[in-house]
Amino acid sequence: MGINIIIIISLLPLFLLISILGGTHGVDNRYDFPSDFIFGSGTTAFQVEGAAKEDGRTPSIWDTFAQSGQQTEDIDVGCNQYHKYKEDVKLMADVGLDAYRFSISWSRLIPNGRGPLNPKGLEYYNNLINELLLHGIQPHVTLYNYDLPQALEDEYGGWISPKIVEDFSAYAEVCFREFGDRVLYWTTVNEPNVFVLGGYDLGFLPPERCSFPFGQYKSCSKGNSTTEPYLALHHSVLAHASAANLYKTKYKHKQHGHIGISIYGISFAPSTNSKEDAHVAQIARQFLFDWVLRPLMVGDYSSMMKKIVGSKLPIFTKDEGNLVKGSYDFIGITYYGDLSCKYLPSNSSVEYRDVYADLQVQMRFLSRAEKSLTSAKSLKGVLEYLIQDFANPPIIIYENGFETERNSSLHDVPRVKYTMEHIQVVFDALRNGSNISGYFTWSFIDVYELLTGYETSYGLFYVDLDDPDRKRYPKLSAKWYSNFLKGKASTSLDFDPTTEELLFYS
Repeated sequence: MGINIIIIISLLPLFLLISILGGTHGVDNRYDFPSDFIFGSGTTAFQVEGAAKEDGRTPSIWDTFAQSGQQTEDIDVGCNQYHKYKEDVKLMADVGLDAYRFSISWSRLIPNGRGPLNPKGLEYYNNLINELLLHGIQPHVTLYNYDLPQALEDEYGGWISPKIVEDFSAYAEVCFREFGDRVLYWTTVNEPNVFVLGGYDLGFLPPERCSFPFGQYKSCSKGNSTTEPYLALHHSVLAHASAANLYKTKYKHKQHGHIGISIYGISFAPSTNSKEDAHVAQIARQFLFDWVLRPLMVGDYSSMMKKIVGSKLPIFTKDEGNLVKGSYDFIGITYYGDLSCKYLPSNSSVEYRDVYADLQVQMRFLSRAEKSLTSAKSLKGVLEYLIQDFANPPIIIYENGFETERNSSLHDVPRVKYTMEHIQVVFDALRNGSNISGYFTWSFIDVYELLTGYETSYGLFYVDLDDPDRKRYPKLSAKWYSNFLKGKASTSLDFDPTTEELLFYS
């Protein structure tokens, strides 16, 4: 046949997976899902817009973080979606997306964090939203994604201050007022259960606050790892609830939209088979879900959290608890795979303990190879956990993606395989009663990643950063997702020996 036997063998796992997914209970294409199920993809403002110093935009804490010496790549132009949004929306329409999830840059819209609007920022987001709707694509908007205006961080410490609640609500109201006639899905805060750990405990995410000996990768010059993660999370939940209450009381009856918060759907795997590691993995999962979700369900932190954290855990007043309880229409989930958990003995009498010491756990991200073996199974576990422990709330999976080296092949078979596996899990969860209504890949194009800059990527489209025009190139995953969304047989993959490419047939 002219096909190298080694290539055939290397593709066997994919073909076996395709065979499985093509079975009686497998997913062939998007029409196996309910007609109102939403398929999309996403990015965020800082990661794709570029134009960092153009048209009145001021720095965010992510700008400061990227320029602090940890990451030095070009962020001023980046992927340049600010100037190329029409081209990107056309690509989305060509792929067949139902929806595009993006975030608004607070410091582009309101440069000082509060006060006057930036007309150019307002114009850009109006144009982007209108362009999406023109092509039949739903805009799903996130208000906050790691990019607090630096002005508010400098003024009062951002998320560690209760002042952030009022400023965030005012910013949210601007967005509801200006864009809510066309935006039906709002996410207030993205991944609070992660940004407080990285930004206020270990110090490896913006705004790089931590205290000795808990900081990772840097010397801690400001912060308190013992108390600030709990304060920042507390204020992010209150800010979410305040904005959600504002939307529901003032705008929802006119705009008929939905508002929620997005959390990192962490799955934990014991580092070893020991009882200690298994126990601490279970506690860590409860803790990091409960931290955000329990207040939304009942208006207070769980008894487990209160026992573990003690007096460091902020208290919701009665009015705050009533505000927080039920303050969501849906819960967004971002999911990438497991973390490994190892029991870390610690002296509970020690005064200075961070979140990890409170949990007596040491965590590490699994390798790419480890994730590829466990990720889909673990997503199933997360969705089942939400049903069992949180009364099956409405769910949208807002991020799910596979990481590769940035300049690797456009022939991203592992990403296709990963996406197929996870869509199958979502389908199975629906059949088993999960209240899930959407699935979004991360990311639509290669973006500036929070932890790795431009070293790694998740995109369906490659962006040539050496090209002044930042040309986009579709990967195999973009072609597969497009076929899937257009109702073509996703199981019809074949191999062309003349081009050494997997091809799709309708």
